[in-house]
Amino acid sequence: MLLRSLTVSRSEFEAGTGWTLKPEGACQGHVCIPLSRPAGDTVDVAQVAGDMGMPLVEAAEHGLWALGPAAVGSRALATAEAPDLTLPDLDGNLFRLSSQRGRKVLLYAWAPY
Repeated sequence: MLLRSLTVSRSEFEAGTGWTLKPEGACQGHVCIPLSRPAGDTVDVAQVAGDMGMPLVEAAEHGLWALGPAAVGSRALATAEAPDLTLPDLDGNLFRLSSQRGRKVLLYAWAPY
């Protein structure tokens, strides 16, 4: 999300990031990240970015900031949805991971090195 100010409206923040600001924190689906201060009608982007572990980079010469996505190393993943994989099963038939959509799946990977 590109910004000209570190203070934006709640609706602009939500539309630009995909996170909904609720009393329990910033939420996306079933994942909520607690915020140090509840957001009102305006959002302090630097404070929320710090709470959520989102990168915030300034391009001072252009008067812009770039707010990145929530980091994988942060306190929560934004989604646990895996990309669609197609691999051969033990019988050589192709198996699509997406055929299990809506079910809990454990992916186990092993390498001998």
